Amino acid sequence: MFSSILKPRRALRTPPPPETRQVEVNGRTLPLTIRRNAQATRLTLRIEPGGRALRMTVPTGLPERDIRDFLDRHHAWLMTKLARFSARSSLSDGHHIFVRGVAHRIEETGMLRGLTETMVIDGEPVLRVSGQSEHVPRRIADFLKKEARGDLQERVGVHAPKVGRKVRSLTLRDTRSRWGSCSADGALSFSWRIVMAPPFVLDYLAAHEVAHLREMNHGPEFWALCAQLCPRVEEAKRWLKRNGTMLHALDFD
Repeated sequence: MFSSILKPRRALRTPPPPETRQVEVNGRTLPLTIRRNAQATRLTLRIEPGGRALRMTVPTGLPERDIRDFLDRHHAWLMTKLARFSARSSLSDGHHIFVRGVAHRIEETGMLRGLTETMVIDGEPVLRVSGQSEHVPRRIADFLKKEARGDLQERVGVHAPKVGRKVRSLTLRDTRSRWGSCSADGALSFSWRIVMAPPFVLDYLAAHEVAHLREMNHGPEFWALCAQLCPRVEEAKRWLKRNGTMLHALDFD
């Protein structure tokens, strides 16, 4: 549950009826019931059992913009909590997964052998996966790792010459505390999950770690160099702040 303390509102004699609306979280549309309570001094947001609906209590008289702002601020929290209900089951036939920022419907081919590949079928992006159903999450992870390596090598190869430094190695990991790192001897490490984000976000991450080859800090000169390499730095940072937990929540094991 999330809450935010607000100043008390003047009570009304008759509370208004509950309001029902829909909220989209990580590709899922969930019903949200909003109850206005004259005695409430804060907003509260709860997830119903099973993660199938949301319930919100707000002080009477609270402006609509405050409700929207509260939901926007806690969007990442909702994604993290709701992912626990479907993180594993969502990696199966008919569900969707993001590849380079585009939602792809997972299609299990039913064949024991074959490639995992993206394609467009009747105008819809699809990720076709072979193998037994219990192996589908692992095969998707293997596919994402391969794609991430190719994309990151390409963007690092573009940025590194611009800073006049050489990259000693590029390693992929499944880290949860950071998206990437750079050692003093030029070894770069990235979370392969970044390939699920839009390409400009992956490009920012590559530029960020390459910039560390020259500036091993987060000072003004570092951020100025980042902006030279990737003009969409701030936009990418905002995207990761809002959506990063969604990428980390998926369980491929």
